[in-house]
Amino acid sequence: MTDSQSTILASAASDTQRPLVSILLIAYNQEKQIADAVRSALAQTYAPLEIIISDDASSDATFATIEAAIAGYRGPHKVIARRNAVNQGISAHLSQIAQLAEGELLFVAAGDDMSAPNRCERVVDFWLAHDRRPDLIATDLADMDEAGNIHERMTPTELDTYRSFDDWLAGRPWLIGAAHTWSRRLFERFGPMLPGAAAEDQIMVLRAILSGGAASLREPLVRYRRGGLSRKRRYGSVDELIARMRQSNRYGLAELAQLQRDAEIGGVGERMRAAMAPKLAREQFIHAMFEAGGLGERIGLLTRSLNVKLGLRIRMFLYATCPAIYAPGIWLKRIARKKGS
Repeated sequence: MTDSQSTILASAASDTQRPLVSILLIAYNQEKQIADAVRSALAQTYAPLEIIISDDASSDATFATIEAAIAGYRGPHKVIARRNAVNQGISAHLSQIAQLAEGELLFVAAGDDMSAPNRCERVVDFWLAHDRRPDLIATDLADMDEAGNIHERMTPTELDTYRSFDDWLAGRPWLIGAAHTWSRRLFERFGPMLPGAAAEDQIMVLRAILSGGAASLREPLVRYRRGGLSRKRRYGSVDELIARMRQSNRYGLAELAQLQRDAEIGGVGERMRAAMAPKLAREQFIHAMFEAGGLGERIGLLTRSLNVKLGLRIRMFLYATCPAIYAPGIWLKRIARKKGS
């Protein structure tokens, strides 16, 4: 961003009443990283600011670490620490605390990442300079390793180019939701997200495109930790692989249901249904194959599901019927990883 652009943002902010904003800091089994995330939220230069730190029923010491990190805090920000009795999952968890938040803007923060001290200040300045129009603002990120060392800058897709549902259909953007800020209007119009989705980023960007628009602020205001919950998983056994496959299938079906519901609210329900029909057929086939009661039912699915590509049908049939044939490949990959390490 140029000096003149920074001056425009600062001028717009000084001429407008500063809105209350909220940080939604979510955590799950992140006892080693959560203290850094909490401290980065407490260190925000912007006010008025509400910080909601929410543990999604972690099985480790995450919540105790949160309590220790905020103990004795006497700063200007309102801080709320809470813990779910049972695990909600990302979409339901964020929706839950979004309903508790009072801010006009809602900043997403992950328990293994860190926000730059001026993150809230810069995003609010940007929002005010754009007449509070954008319903989602995405910033750049700084790649951070597990030791906290900063590496290259990460630049997700430029969201300003997505001006309509047609743009979204033409190519879904690459996103990192941990650097997103939402307007409260998105929840007032579309309501809470359905439970079960693995991530909220595509859901909330679509909502914004169907509403006041999405915009990108090209400043690296979030330190995104490598090796976090979003890291690519490696499998030690066929059972582990299939468990992850079935989980991904559940996530996919949940996201499709959410996108369809939001499209209906946004007035493009039929177009979304037509666009997502191939993916929905795939996900429904995978679900049915794993839930089938026996070999005969699986063979029937394999032969009748002509709206799904043959290669996928065969792979899923083998995974569901005789998964042991994949064991040698997984074993060889594990050996190769050990040799390469």
